Amino acid sequence: MSSEVKVPTLGESVSEATIGQWLKQPGEAVAADEPIASLETDKVAIDVMAPQAGVMGEHIAKEGETVTVGALIATIEDGAGAAPAAKKADPSATAGQQAPASGSSAPAPSASEEPAAGASVLSPAVRRAVLEYGIDPSKVKGTGKDGRITKDDVLAAAQAKTAQAEPAGSAQAPAPAAAAERREERVRMTRLRQTVAKRLKSAQDTAALLTTFNDVDMTAVIAARNSYKDAFEKKHGIRLGFMSFFAKASVLALKDIPAANAYIEGDEIVYHDYVDISVAVSAPQGLVVPVVKDCDKLSFAGIEKSIAEFGKKAKDGTLTMEDMKGGTFTISNGGVFGSLMSTPIINPPQSAVLGLHRIEDRPVVRDGQVVVRPMMYIALSYDHRLIDGREAVTALKIIKEAIEDPTRLLIDL
Repeated sequence: MSSEVKVPTLGESVSEATIGQWLKQPGEAVAADEPIASLETDKVAIDVMAPQAGVMGEHIAKEGETVTVGALIATIEDGAGAAPAAKKADPSATAGQQAPASGSSAPAPSASEEPAAGASVLSPAVRRAVLEYGIDPSKVKGTGKDGRITKDDVLAAAQAKTAQAEPAGSAQAPAPAAAAERREERVRMTRLRQTVAKRLKSAQDTAALLTTFNDVDMTAVIAARNSYKDAFEKKHGIRLGFMSFFAKASVLALKDIPAANAYIEGDEIVYHDYVDISVAVSAPQGLVVPVVKDCDKLSFAGIEKSIAEFGKKAKDGTLTMEDMKGGTFTISNGGVFGSLMSTPIINPPQSAVLGLHRIEDRPVVRDGQVVVRPMMYIALSYDHRLIDGREAVTALKIIKEAIEDPTRLLIDL
C-alpha cells in the first residue's frame, strides 16, 4: 500500500512552487515527518515532509518542474526498513540505489561508519553549502538540534579539508600552467531569484523612483552603544546593534510623514497606522526581506531580537512565509558589505526604502573647526507619485537628527 505525497499549503496568495531538490531517491528508506523534497516558492524554500514511514516510491514531479498546491508529486510505499539508518549495503535490496562501480566491492559499513542521526536532514542552506564545497555530509558531525548539520559545520569541514590539502600540495613542484580555458556555464535561476528580478524590474517600470541623500554623524550613537552594550546584553540576552536605532528613527520619520509608510493601490492611497519594517537580509538563495512587525511598539531589545532571529533563519534557510508577509517600509544595510553609497530600489508595493552604508572617519566642519568624525551616508529612495521631494527630504532629515541626537528617540521628537 502506498501513501501520496502532495504539495502542501504554501502560504497566502502563493499557489505554486518549483521542485528545487529531491532529498530522497526512489527505494531509499524514509522516516515519518522526514524532509523528502525542497520546494522553492517566490519567497522562501519549504521542505516537504514524509506523511508516513516507508520506502520512497516514484518521483512523479521532476526537479525544476513547477507544481501547484495539492498536486501529487511522489508516493511512499510501505516497507520494513523504514528507518533512515536501516539501509542495506546490498544495492539489490532497494530499487533506487545504484550498484557499485564495476570491479569493486562495497562492504556494509560498520556501526562506527554510519552517519550521525541528523546527517540526512539538511536545510536548503546546508545542502547548498555541501554541494558548493564538495563535502560529504555523512562525515560531518552536526552541532545543531538533534545532531543536525548546520552551515557552520559544513564551512568548518571545508576549512579543515583545505588545511589538510595545503601541506601535501606544498611538497610538490608546481605543475606548468595549463593553456587558458574559456568556459561557460548555464545555471537555471531559482524561483526566488526570478521573482526578485521581476519585482525589482516592476518597481522601476511602475514607480517614479527618486533618491535623496544625506550624511549622518554616528558619534552619539556609537558612544551610547559603547556605554550600554554590556548592560544591554546582560539584561536582554542580545547585543545592541545600530539597526534598532535606525528602525526607531524611521518610526519617527514615518509617523511625521505618513506618505512614506503608505502605498498606491489603483487610484487610492493606503495609509497604515502601524509600522512593519522589512529588513533586507542576504541569504544563501538570494536577498530576502523578513518583516519586523509593530516596530512602533517594540523596544530596542525587541527589535534586535527579531532581527537576530531572522538573520539566523536566513542563514539556515528556515524562513517561513509568515516571516516575509507584509511590510510597510524597508531598511537595507549595504554597509555591512562595504558600500559607501547606493540608490536602493523600493520593495513593492511599498513606497520608500532607507539605505544604510559603511561608517568611515571623514573630516567635517564643527563650530568652524575641521574635525574627524565617524560618518555614514544614508539614502532614501521613494515613489515620487506618492511622496513629494519635500516630504522625502524631511523624512530623511528626521532620521539624521534622531541618530545624531538619540535622546529624540526617547522623547518622541
